[in-house]
This record gives sequence, structure tokens and C-alpha cells, in this order.
Amino acid sequence: MASLYSAEHRALQEEFNTTKLANLLDNGWIHEKISEDESKFISSRDMFFLSTVDPHGMPTVSYKGGPTGFVKVLDESTLVFPGFDGNGMFYSVGNIEAQHKVGMLFIDFETPHRVRVQGTAELVREHELLAEYTEAKYLIMIKVTKIWVNCPRYIHKYKKLDQSKYVPEPCKVTPIPTWKRLDIVQDAITPEEKAIAESQGLVDINEYEAKVKRGEG
Repeated sequence: MASLYSAEHRALQEEFNTTKLANLLDNGWIHEKISEDESKFISSRDMFFLSTVDPHGMPTVSYKGGPTGFVKVLDESTLVFPGFDGNGMFYSVGNIEAQHKVGMLFIDFETPHRVRVQGTAELVREHELLAEYTEAKYLIMIKVTKIWVNCPRYIHKYKKLDQSKYVPEPCKVTPIPTWKRLDIVQDAITPEEKAIAESQGLVDINEYEAKVKRGEG
């Protein structure tokens, strides 16, 4: 397995006298295959952070949430998660289509505990697994190249209060997000969404910002 470090990493390790520790992590801790414990942990999560790289080499990080277990471990080298309705930018997915490189950070804020993943990703438009995800529009398939348990030392402890009402569930109508009720976006959404927005009442930008501040977004 190729080293995680570049010349710049090595120079900093020398400067701060962490070379031996860095070598230990690089050679004995970071690995290529998903272990059983890592698989169980990933499968128990309802959120993670996704890092992608744009065409200019600039990184971006996105929060991804869903029902518990929405990231599936297909085998010791493969992860998959669904793409739900978003804001129409396809920013992370567009980066995946172009560059394919991703980083994933899975965190348990209650224990705390975390696992880091690096890999190459692919947008999958047709797959039998799509049927297992309510309202999924596509899948993202990741081939893991590096995975490791990361030190939880600075993770603050938090408890989950509630699941987002926007997470799709079987046999349940998923509400449209408040921003789709904004008067300024009505010409940019689908006719079906526009009809729902009008039935629920349109809002202006000031009303929307007030709702977001109250946690009603």
C-alpha cells in the first residue's frame, strides 16, 4: 500500500518530532480492507461527512444524512450510499463524476468514535440496490483505498434529538423543504413541487431566514 505521506508531511513530522509515530500509523494502522468492526460501525451511522475535489483542485465537504444504515458495506472494499433530492447543484456528485476521489468521515458523537475512509467513487444510475432506498435518485459506489479508526480525543459529546423529517421513509409522504416554498424559486422547481409549495403557502426571503433561525428549515 502506498504511503499516506508526501514530502511536506515528512518535513512536518521531522520538525515536530513525530516521525516514529507517523511511521507506525502509516505501516500498521491504516489499511485497505474494511474490517468487521469498521463495517458494523459504518452500518450503524445515520450521517457522515463527504469530501470531494472540484476541477480546480479545491476541496469541499458536504454533510450526508439518511436513515440509520443508509451507507451499506457491500464487501471488504466497497461502500454504497444513495443520492436523495437536493438543491439541484450536484456539486459533490459532479466532482465525483470528474475526479472520482473522495474522503468520508463517520462519527459517533455519543461514544465518541470515528472512522476515516479514502477511495474512488462512481455515480451509478441503475442498480438493483436502488429499490432498497426510498426516493433515491442514484447511488454512489465507493472503492475503498484506505480506511482507519481515527483518534476521538477532541470529539465533543452530543446526543441525537430527532431524525430529520425530510429523510425519505417507506409509505410516508416526504415534505418539501421550506426553501422550495420561497417565492423567488418557483420558476426553478418542478410543476409538481410548485403546486405543493402554493398549497402550503409561499414565503419570502425574510420569512424563510426567520424559519431557519428557529430550526424550521
